[in-house]
Amino acid sequence: MSGNEYADIVLYNGQIINVITREIYTGSIAIKDKYIVLVGNCDDLIGPNTTVVDVTGKYLAPGFIDSHMHFESSMLTITEFSRLSIPSGTTTLIADPHEIANVLGPVGIKAMADEIKNVPNKVYLVVPALTPDSPKLETAGYDISSKDMEEILNYDNIIGIGELQGFSNAKHVYRNTPEIVTDLLASTMYARSRNMVVDGNAPSLFGKELAAHIIAAGGKASCHETTTKEEAVEKLRQGVYLFIREGSTQKNMAECIRAVTEEKMDSRRCILVTDDMLPADLEKLGHMNEVVRRTIKQGVNPVEAIQMVTINPATYFGLEDVGVLAPGKIADIVVISDLNEMKVEGVFIDGKLVASEGKLLIDLPSYTYPDLVKNSVKKGPISERDIEIRANGSTARVRCIVLIPDQNLTGKCEENLRVFNGIVLPDVSKDVLEIVCVERHGRTGNIAKAFVKGFGMKEGAFAESVSHDTHNIIAVGTNLKDIVVAVNRVIEMGGGIAIANRGRIIGDMRLPVGGLITDEMNGHEVSEKVAELERIVEQELGCKIHGPFMHLSFLSLSTSPEWKITDKGLIDVNEFKILSPVVE
Repeated sequence: MSGNEYADIVLYNGQIINVITREIYTGSIAIKDKYIVLVGNCDDLIGPNTTVVDVTGKYLAPGFIDSHMHFESSMLTITEFSRLSIPSGTTTLIADPHEIANVLGPVGIKAMADEIKNVPNKVYLVVPALTPDSPKLETAGYDISSKDMEEILNYDNIIGIGELQGFSNAKHVYRNTPEIVTDLLASTMYARSRNMVVDGNAPSLFGKELAAHIIAAGGKASCHETTTKEEAVEKLRQGVYLFIREGSTQKNMAECIRAVTEEKMDSRRCILVTDDMLPADLEKLGHMNEVVRRTIKQGVNPVEAIQMVTINPATYFGLEDVGVLAPGKIADIVVISDLNEMKVEGVFIDGKLVASEGKLLIDLPSYTYPDLVKNSVKKGPISERDIEIRANGSTARVRCIVLIPDQNLTGKCEENLRVFNGIVLPDVSKDVLEIVCVERHGRTGNIAKAFVKGFGMKEGAFAESVSHDTHNIIAVGTNLKDIVVAVNRVIEMGGGIAIANRGRIIGDMRLPVGGLITDEMNGHEVSEKVAELERIVEQELGCKIHGPFMHLSFLSLSTSPEWKITDKGLIDVNEFKILSPVVE
């Protein structure tokens, strides 16, 4: 044989995880350039210049895929998210730039797509077909519709349409904004004509409403908003690809996986996703390996759990060159030393060792975004008068959003609060705080206010320009003064997070890219900074909920039941209407 016929690298004598047949057996993997050329006995491909890596006793799996996530929720650039996630075995990311799209439209989507060339892993975007998702109930920075699809879907690294949130509440969309259905169908038909995917978003949908949602997605849909076993069973029976979410503050896997462990349903359409991850969790816990580990703990066979982050998503997205260990596939390979604990020892991307023992081995230069996606906050300072909730008498009965830990769903309740000088006051003894949402895109100037339970704060306030999905400024606090101070600091920074107590700022962080992402710090620095701000909120304000900024950011998600707040007011999501914060 000539030297050119030998492998560049042979991973020798490992335990092959075959996600095609759901087997584990001893074998080697030969790599030439960036491709796998043989799996099994590779002795004949070992030449004088072949690098042989003895992986005896270790497991070899395809690189892991996160099939639904948002870089913006981590506040990290694609580069910094990759820096933190690659060492734990994630080699492919499917991201929905829904957040930056709501702020900046196609300009933001293209800027994110342009960054992809900066990273060694495989990153693809599935883009929103509609912003805002509830046009009559909220204000976005840009209104995306079918008119934008040809321009966006033909851009580099974009493979389809992301979550169809605008058609999540099927019954009320038909009743209140039927034009959305027509427009979404036009977008999905165009995407399907180009053989692109269309992701669904179907929280609590069953029967004919679920069927309508599947049809609107072009007949092949996914859903990452499933929260109960019953929903999981229904969606699998209807052919939906079940994106089982297990992120930093939205943890649905233990409940949804019961469709597999208890009902013995086929898991080929089950796909594990994170949706939203905090940088500290990426750094300390891991990424998809941690989600797989938790899934194994629920009684799922390890190889079956690995299928849910490899071959299953690759099949759904049509990614034919990744997701399995087989000849002709790209050599994205994870070396695992402990299968049940999912301890990742090494990571290969395109046939190159890029991470070992949790450390990135390659140079990954930082990325700076262009000015056209910065300075996105177009709102002047607010005053206490702007956020007063007024009522007559000495007490008022008010409506409260009820925060549910580790969910983006919320509850609802009513409480009696004291009224002083015509202003309804928060009451920390009842854990009732004021929550406000300030339109920041310069389109309406709306300021909405209501009440919320569940944070447990005793002092101060915090605000942020991250609030799903239209990303107006959202704030929660024990008093009006601190809320105003925190909101005005976010405005002054051009986007970010601010914490106030006793009339002064006690912590902040700039998010210059769309008011969502920082390109001024690396992933480790962002992780440390967010952890520092969380400690301040916990120790100085008395907040009881973990991940307080992410939990707050979902209280404006107008497509997720039951009550939320947008710049237009307190929203009854189930009934598609705006409520007064004070019960009349």
